[in-house]
Amino acid sequence: MEQTRAWATVDRAEPRPGDEYWPWADPTEVTEDRPPTMVEPRERAVRVARRHGPGRYRTGNRLFFYTLFYFALAASVEVWWLNTPGGSVATPADALIAAGRVTGMIGGFVLLVQVLMMSRAAWLEVWVGAHELLIWHRSLGGAVVVVVLGHAVLIVMGYAAAEHASLAHETWSMLTTYRDMISAFIATGILVAVGVLAIRAIRRRIRYEVWYYLHLTSYLVLLLGYGHQFTDGADLQTGFARWYWISLYVFVLVCLVWGRVIEPLWLNLRHRLRVLDVVPEGSGMVSIYIGGRRLDRLDAQAGQYFRWRFLARGCWWQAHPFSLSAAPNADWLRITVKIVGDHTGDLQYIERGARVFAEGPSGAFTADQRLRHGALLIAGGSGIAPIRALLEDLPADTVLLFRARNEAELTFRDELDALAVERGVKVWYILGSRDDPGPRHAFSPKGLRELVPDVRRRDVYMCGPDGLISTSRTALRRLRVPGKQIHLDPFEF
Repeated sequence: MEQTRAWATVDRAEPRPGDEYWPWADPTEVTEDRPPTMVEPRERAVRVARRHGPGRYRTGNRLFFYTLFYFALAASVEVWWLNTPGGSVATPADALIAAGRVTGMIGGFVLLVQVLMMSRAAWLEVWVGAHELLIWHRSLGGAVVVVVLGHAVLIVMGYAAAEHASLAHETWSMLTTYRDMISAFIATGILVAVGVLAIRAIRRRIRYEVWYYLHLTSYLVLLLGYGHQFTDGADLQTGFARWYWISLYVFVLVCLVWGRVIEPLWLNLRHRLRVLDVVPEGSGMVSIYIGGRRLDRLDAQAGQYFRWRFLARGCWWQAHPFSLSAAPNADWLRITVKIVGDHTGDLQYIERGARVFAEGPSGAFTADQRLRHGALLIAGGSGIAPIRALLEDLPADTVLLFRARNEAELTFRDELDALAVERGVKVWYILGSRDDPGPRHAFSPKGLRELVPDVRRRDVYMCGPDGLISTSRTALRRLRVPGKQIHLDPFEF
């Protein structure tokens, strides 16, 4: 029972009727003389919540997006059908060539959609949801590699069969005869390399910066593929097909330039962000306070993240995504960073006044996405950062389950205690590793039902390590919490 005594709950100074503690828990008594810590010259205050009401679920938006995706995909393939006379696919060689052309159309279209989903266009992230876009991007990533490789293989085999030549001879002939064919082969190689690096087991073994800059080469694939499609593509030479595909490229390019260039430049020219202070939070984490002009006009919400580039020596060439760890206000923004590598290690030494270039805000992990008035928050490790910010925008009866290995890792303990006192938020600190008896029970269906009896009538926000999220989602499914009430911060970008 020693492990379970490491559990604690924080409730109001005067518990409400009906509040109960687990019989083996050690309730942590919170009183008014435990204020939030102070950071000179600013106060790390617990601000009055904006109390966002339940929002509108985006089922209609997502359904429309999926419908539009498949409709546009069908239209992209339709141009081959319209340009192919009946009876022209009469031999095995004709069938291979036709299959190669169709897969080429599909691969080119999916690649355009991949770039669109990662264009960081604010309207798309708000409309569909950043996490949904991330899932689609990953799912389609493997598909586009397979389809593009299939296109190359089928075309080579088809023309080799038609000319009664070997595959090696036909490959060399196509490289030396067709315009932009070499660029197409280079684009295919880059695409395959990016696809391999995106495999999760490989992705986790390389540094974020290396993966990020290698991933950017996918834009080169788009550029090289454009020349190949419009020079060598037999179906895109004239008429509707050509203008349809040009329109697709123009639309994606406009979204890309808008999301990656224009919006970030406008944000930074308007707000002129600078570092105000760097404050240690304990257990290898630091909070960075960022000030600027007209922050009250910054269109950001608690739970969202920015990509931050600190224009200081050794840091300027890297941009990393970090969530806000406090609700944005007119005086400052705050991010909290866990020191896990060279870049995050350098951030703890950033000097006051250093310029900051930010891109965002991004993400739909916000209070106005919920469908119910009640909310349950589940956080683990550094995942407490966006959860801590969300607490300022959620109703007073919100419940937070915060898992950490020990008390030293309870980041924002003073602030969470103060929120418990001032707003009636109930906080459970769950200490121990994932496999310890206490945490295992807490995130089981029985444990969640004991801690949050009305869990099915709440929206659930989760951010933390994969193991915690996976275990919690399994328990919530068994408790029949509707999937539309579960909101995830991906915890990786």
